[in-house]
Amino acid sequence: MAMTVGFPNSGAYMEKRFAGPRAVTLEGLMSGTVDITKNEWGNQVGVNGEKIQVYTEAGAKKVQWVPFAGVPSPVTWYKTYFDAPEGTNPVALRMMSMAKGMVWVNGQSIGRYWVSYNSPLGRPTQEEYHVPRAFLKPKNNLLVVFEETGGNPEKIDILTVNRDTICSIITENHPPSVNSWERKGNELRPLVKLVREAELSCPDKKVITKVEFVGFGEVDGACGAFKPGKCHSTKALKDVESLCLGKNECKVPFEKERLADAGNDTCPNVSKTLAIQVACS
Repeated sequence: MAMTVGFPNSGAYMEKRFAGPRAVTLEGLMSGTVDITKNEWGNQVGVNGEKIQVYTEAGAKKVQWVPFAGVPSPVTWYKTYFDAPEGTNPVALRMMSMAKGMVWVNGQSIGRYWVSYNSPLGRPTQEEYHVPRAFLKPKNNLLVVFEETGGNPEKIDILTVNRDTICSIITENHPPSVNSWERKGNELRPLVKLVREAELSCPDKKVITKVEFVGFGEVDGACGAFKPGKCHSTKALKDVESLCLGKNECKVPFEKERLADAGNDTCPNVSKTLAIQVACS
């Protein structure tokens, strides 16, 4: 409701930010203009679609749906049906054509999306939203979206995620894992692993068949598109292959002496990163 009347609906110090209508009048009456600004006003929490559960099969039948006209509009419910993708790979919704709202599949909430809000990197913090296969039927799955600011539902993508490419990335400043806790006096202290580890795990019944990338030093890119930076160890690849090939899961210790080229650290003053990408089959 706050958004529909112009109030800010996110951010800090909202109580100090003033926006929205300052006066409300009724015009065109026989008695002239009537100022109802100071009348008693109420606030309705939520929307009617939530109350009647329009995102369920039963609730969807309680309202009249009209075809999408191709023009995005705010505060709008959208409904469609889709068949479950073949196979067993995880299913996701790519919501880049929408802006901000909620999404349900077969009456189950997938969560809130907000792809119109960009991170400092100029991209949304999340573009794809996981749909558990346990929520899906083989055919005619009900997809309902409540869009708050305006988007194009016809461009929502239903896709499967390839879990056969696995990555792990840790840095020299990566916090160590906590093994357990101990109490000393009134303090609870963590007992941590002294050696940081990059962990890789394939899906069930699959093993690591290829080490596609290992970078130790400076690493650019992200999983699926790693590339070496200015300084890069060639020794690290053989070490990872010996630890991981043929296994369902493996751990690679972050040890400079083990991963760096002996006597050939081309960037001794740079904080090191270990990035690994493997293929499972």
